[in-house]
Amino acid sequence: MRSKTLILAAMLAFAAHSGTVLADEAQPSSGDAPSLFKQYTAKAQAATQAALNQAMDMLGIRYRRGGTSPENGFDCSGFVGHVFREGIGLILPRSAAEISRTGENVNRDELKPGDLVFFNTMRKAFSHVGIYLGNNQFIHAPRVGGQIRIEDMREAYWAKRYNGARRVADEAAQ
Repeated sequence: MRSKTLILAAMLAFAAHSGTVLADEAQPSSGDAPSLFKQYTAKAQAATQAALNQAMDMLGIRYRRGGTSPENGFDCSGFVGHVFREGIGLILPRSAAEISRTGENVNRDELKPGDLVFFNTMRKAFSHVGIYLGNNQFIHAPRVGGQIRIEDMREAYWAKRYNGARRVADEAAQ
């Protein structure tokens, strides 16, 4: 568990650094007033980091069908909803399928930490949701008998069932 935590901390530090560089490059050369883009980007990065911190605090909490709290356990959409509500104040719909219709569509090669990733785990599109952490890793509440954990999207099970991704954290920065 310690090695996963260290790996994740390094990934989050890299993601935060990468975003800062992009914001600095996008700033106009005038330098007189802060760029609106830079302000927006900084706010979005802070919101995303808050959500990721909230998610990491939930590692090990047990799965519970219909669960929406750390005390009682989470299902996948209950976990994601709790993280975004508590982490950045964004209220998401209750089910994974409903959540999949919010935010902005993101191509797999453009995923950023904090994006939501969706999978077909019940022979139904968008039946499972998790939070992308970077480096093909995501955190989720997997199934009955499981606990919130980090997994690799390249594993055969997840790669075969991937349905797409949405970016919703940027909505909280507006």
